[in-house]
Amino acid sequence: MIQIYTGNGKGKTTAALGLALRAAGAGLKVYICQFIKKGHYSELKCLKKIPNIKIEQFGAGCFIKVKPRKKDLAAACRGLKSIKAAIARQDCDVIILDEMNTALKLKLLNVDDVVELIGRAPRDIEFILTGRDAPREILRCADLVSEIKAIKHYYNKGIKARKGIEY
Repeated sequence: MIQIYTGNGKGKTTAALGLALRAAGAGLKVYICQFIKKGHYSELKCLKKIPNIKIEQFGAGCFIKVKPRKKDLAAACRGLKSIKAAIARQDCDVIILDEMNTALKLKLLNVDDVVELIGRAPRDIEFILTGRDAPREILRCADLVSEIKAIKHYYNKGIKARKGIEY
């Protein structure tokens, strides 16, 4: 199955991480591949303590408001190779591609390559893709699409990201 969490609201990664916890609790093996992100997000501390969850980051630092650099493209390519390796090893039940939709929107990866990769993967792997602006091609191959819509957000009042809540 292929699940998509997209939209402009807060909670896409949070939903995927909740699914990872549920899957790990059921004894499933989870691989989380974070695109674009680099750093010490609070969830990393907990997730690394769970034996059947593996998480890796494939970002070179924040660049969202500027044009992606060569190192951003290289990091995304390393992430895609890591996903291919995880699929080939057949050692995970759930693969979470965190911020994949954003990586595709920013042209860090080719959407056709990602669709082909997911399409050729064994059917018993659950894929979860997060990030704003999911491309049509990704939406078409999905079995579940949830749009997280922003209705009201405290950022608009000038409240900054808070440790343990946003990161």
